[in-house]
Amino acid sequence: MTCRLLNFVVVLLFCTTLAVAAGEQPGALDVAGVYKVRSIDPNLTGIGVDIGLVCRSDTYVGSKPQNDYRPDISHNSFNDIKIRFYDSGTGDTGVSGHSTAIASILAGLDPNAYLSPLGNFSYEGACPYAGLDVYEFRHFLEEFVFPGGWPQVDLLTMSFGWASEDWWTRGIDRMAEQFGFLVIAAIGNGKDSYDLPLYPAAGSNVLAVGVADSTDSLSSFGVPDVNHSTAGPTLDGRCKPDIVAPGNCLVAVAGTKNSYRPSGDYSSFAAPVVTGVASLLIQKARSEPSLQFAVSPFTSNCVLKSILMTSAKKLAGWHKGFPQSDDDYEYPLDFSQGAGMVDGFAAYSVLTAGMQQDGIVASSGWDTTSIEPNYIAEKAYRFKADGFKNPYVSLTLVWNRVYEDEYPFAPVWQSWADLQLELWVVDANGRGQLVDYSNSSVDNVEHIYTALDPNSEYEFVISNSLVSDLPDRFTPYAVSWMVVDNETK
Repeated sequence: MTCRLLNFVVVLLFCTTLAVAAGEQPGALDVAGVYKVRSIDPNLTGIGVDIGLVCRSDTYVGSKPQNDYRPDISHNSFNDIKIRFYDSGTGDTGVSGHSTAIASILAGLDPNAYLSPLGNFSYEGACPYAGLDVYEFRHFLEEFVFPGGWPQVDLLTMSFGWASEDWWTRGIDRMAEQFGFLVIAAIGNGKDSYDLPLYPAAGSNVLAVGVADSTDSLSSFGVPDVNHSTAGPTLDGRCKPDIVAPGNCLVAVAGTKNSYRPSGDYSSFAAPVVTGVASLLIQKARSEPSLQFAVSPFTSNCVLKSILMTSAKKLAGWHKGFPQSDDDYEYPLDFSQGAGMVDGFAAYSVLTAGMQQDGIVASSGWDTTSIEPNYIAEKAYRFKADGFKNPYVSLTLVWNRVYEDEYPFAPVWQSWADLQLELWVVDANGRGQLVDYSNSSVDNVEHIYTALDPNSEYEFVISNSLVSDLPDRFTPYAVSWMVVDNETK
């Protein structure tokens, strides 16, 4: 009797977890806006995009990896996958359940999937026709990070980390700045792992992803739980994560042909959700000449990072800096949510609003340029909030930290810029009252989210900060903005 009751409870809980509407799975991708983007732009399947997936081996003998890092491509969801593996080539290779789950979120495709009690469903990863270049972690360090090379991928994703900075984490920051590609990494699994944000996610030039907790199903997600998603600040006071995403997805089970299971609320599985959204943005930007500056080597990682953060949805309780104070202008982000939860459709809308240089701009858009190394240099963008009933503006400024080209990739301190972001009301005499500002002395991200008067004109201004030393060179940056009707804070 006790066993039957226990089994009933387990089944009931499993049914509750899988209580999802009919349609594509993973449901987390639907919440993240992936399927909505693909419904309005069906060509966006990731085709032509190469994703670098760096994976740790599951097994080590001493400090030597045993090459069991690979997704299990014998699973039905990988029947048509385009995948290449990179490792030391010594000894046998094996599969990893962790990597299999991540790969299925990115590029799985199984139109005839089945899972009791869900029934028949279509399993579609975020970008099922993207290519996956899968690297064993130690091999990746030896072949690309240590020599300062380019792995020739369009973006890089990692779902593991360490509690402290090291030469290789700085090397990855240097790769992002040098080659201009986006690096996305998991922030850590809250108090169950480490108290501090993990590297490489905690790196300055990396987009760090936390996990939004699932509630009563695989299609419903709430605010991050610090027990599951590591919160900032970092040891040196920077804001991390940069963004959060749903992580509890249906994923392929290694060692089977057609089994799926919920992955659980882990940042390891939130990071590929954001990677999938970014891959669709890359494909879209490449497809239209007017958008191609978003994926140029100049500051592509900054443009994509900025757009993803500007378009993120603010979850309940979003608050810059420490929760017991008013918004802290020296902290650009919420310590648990970052800029909010990824919203693929909003990100697509900001990207397709187009590149707009300083001056008069539309209510949404982005720009990438550089600012001079002196105190009088500034870039000003003027816009209106016409047509919005209760408008808010979201603004994100991103630039890279600079590191030396060789091991141990030390910071080039004299080239580190400290930019600030200000929002002003424009009156009859020009720039009038200061509405809001973001001016961290340690972050290389500035973010504003604030209410607007629909009858006023505004100007946001980018300049070198007055509280820090000037860099010794021009500072490339990316900025994006989006006016929206009021969201729940």
